[in-house]
Amino acid sequence: MSTSRQSRRSFVLGTAALPAAFGAGGGGFALPVAAQPSETQWPARPVRMITGSVGGTSDIIARFTAQRLSERWKQQVLVDNRAGLGGIIGSQIGAKAAPDGYTLIVGQIGTHASANVLYKNLGYDQVRDFVPISLMSNSAIALVVHPSVPVTSLKEFIAYARAKPGMAYASAGGATSSQLSGELFNQVAGTKLLHVPYKGSGFALPAVMSGETQCAFLASSTVATQVRAGKLRAIAVLSKERFPGTPDIPSSTEQGVPGLDANVWFGMFGPAGMSRSLVTRINRDIVGVLGTPEAREALLAAGAEPTPTTPEAFAAFHRAEIAKWTKVIRDAGIKVE
Repeated sequence: MSTSRQSRRSFVLGTAALPAAFGAGGGGFALPVAAQPSETQWPARPVRMITGSVGGTSDIIARFTAQRLSERWKQQVLVDNRAGLGGIIGSQIGAKAAPDGYTLIVGQIGTHASANVLYKNLGYDQVRDFVPISLMSNSAIALVVHPSVPVTSLKEFIAYARAKPGMAYASAGGATSSQLSGELFNQVAGTKLLHVPYKGSGFALPAVMSGETQCAFLASSTVATQVRAGKLRAIAVLSKERFPGTPDIPSSTEQGVPGLDANVWFGMFGPAGMSRSLVTRINRDIVGVLGTPEAREALLAAGAEPTPTTPEAFAAFHRAEIAKWTKVIRDAGIKVE
């Protein structure tokens, strides 16, 4: 179903919405339209799934999901890697696609929760131009320290950091989830850790291992091997509960510091204007694919936990993430260089 910009606008503005997530009070999320006759045969051709990285966690999750959906739909689901600007280029392409179910977008914090506040000329609106279909996975953010840092618990670390303002933390780059997590930590814990950005986690990890920086906020899957080897000490995962992939690392909440919830999540979006019937069907099949023991085993091995949801639950989660990270970015004065 190919549509012009004008017809896409009519889809968004002129039709009924999913309850809760897409109706009144839905926070501005795009309204799905009524089913079109051609949808009864959907998918009649291959489906494209856009993701923003090659070889990363999003790529692994996208390929696992695409393969299982191909089996269910009897049509190829092709993963289209569009690396660049932390996945933003892929989301720019997805935002302009026809809302016919043949283009799906794997989004995350950087593309769908913080992008609008960080980039003036983004080329899309992370709410208006997409419809949430399902959350797909979560990965934990771990606070790790160099072994020379004399702390073993989160409260000890906070006291130590308060006594040493300007202590450096490594991140995978400016405006990445690792910097956002570090700045959330500063705001919640009352510390003044100094951000030192690197060109990816592959550079940030050696920096803290060598003592070039004293700590880092990185995906638990990134640091797990070095923690087991004793080259880093894990202080906490920033969450309410322990992450199943790293059960030996205590959570921030269980250590008496609530409000430090930060993770690396991936979710499935469609272009604005997708019909309710398509959103419902695609959601049902994603939940079916990611709700299996096979999916849990495969994704945990890659450092992610499958967390499929209803569209309504994902929309609510998405709104909360936008509000949380917008505040963190503005309060910390984070700018994109």
